[in-house]
Amino acid sequence: MNKANLATLTLGIALSSVAIGAGDPVAGEAKAAVCTACHGADGKAVIPGYPNLAGQNELYLINSIKAYRSGDRKPVGNGAVMAGQAAALSDADIENLAAYYAAMAN
Repeated sequence: MNKANLATLTLGIALSSVAIGAGDPVAGEAKAAVCTACHGADGKAVIPGYPNLAGQNELYLINSIKAYRSGDRKPVGNGAVMAGQAAALSDADIENLAAYYAAMAN
């Protein structure tokens, strides 16, 4: 690997690290009230078939919620509820929620 490729790789990793963990868990907790109906107050699902969010990977949560919001993740069955919820969230809301749930113990 030459120096230019190594520098590009290093920059990419650094920028990825900045993007992950950018959310505010305190703001996410304030926004999570509606999430608790399905995903539980402790991030552990209260409805069979719904995923536990506590301790989930932050980037996975961001990507999943954004995919519901954009329609890239097709809402099947219970997913229709999630698509409707995600539609009302900003990027900052999503990052904050992801930070909040990722910080929880699973």
